[in-house]
Amino acid sequence: MTDTPLDLAFAATEAAPDDIPTRLSYYARLTEGELFLLLEHEATGDKLDPKVFELEDGPIVLAFDREDRLTEFTGLAAPYAALPGRVVVEMLAGSNLGLGLNLGVAPSARVFPPEILAWLAETLSERPEELENRVTAFRAPRGMPEALLTALDARLARMEGLAALAYLVGTEYEGGVRGHMLVFVDAAPGAESALARAVQGALGFSGVEAGQLDVTFLGSDDQRAAELARVGLRFDLPQPAKPVEMKAPGLDPDTPPRLK
Repeated sequence: MTDTPLDLAFAATEAAPDDIPTRLSYYARLTEGELFLLLEHEATGDKLDPKVFELEDGPIVLAFDREDRLTEFTGLAAPYAALPGRVVVEMLAGSNLGLGLNLGVAPSARVFPPEILAWLAETLSERPEELENRVTAFRAPRGMPEALLTALDARLARMEGLAALAYLVGTEYEGGVRGHMLVFVDAAPGAESALARAVQGALGFSGVEAGQLDVTFLGSDDQRAAELARVGLRFDLPQPAKPVEMKAPGLDPDTPPRLK
């Protein structure tokens, strides 16, 4: 059976247990990817009833990074919910439940205690500052850590259809303060929150302190778009065959499913 991206990320942490960027990359992969959460009953609306297993160290719920791994564990068809890893983490944070991942079916099997889930949820909940001060000049970005550029590229490559593209630029604000900004061009309606969270995820799991990158949005018809194209580092987001609509319950980053 082919290793999954999560298997490979976990193996990297095992090979270099003291390497913080590698471990952060693993957590990024966990929260970005899809997880199949084992349920007690079929989901009802936005309320989920995960199947809880009582362990000596406390209760846990189970999730798998592939549907066939869940079926291998249960041995028969079982109810589940397919959710972004971020949503599973945020749903469990504060519930006193741990998360068992790929237990018994994959090399990436491990148990996340409630305190790790709480830390992950806190990291995901923080957002970079949106633009408030007036920008007086855009410049080519300089001095950005390679780890952040790599994390941004990987994260935005998975935000299909949420914007046409993005530019990373250096900025100068009123008063002479300088900084950096990620500008999304032609964001899909309602996608701003998801995009801001994507940037925060790249910041949080790259080892770079939040607050070093502002975020804003503009249309391709904005007169500043040409200047951004001239000086900025461009990230192209993949485009789906059909436009993305941020309306389905559980897909809106501000309204995740609830524990029953």
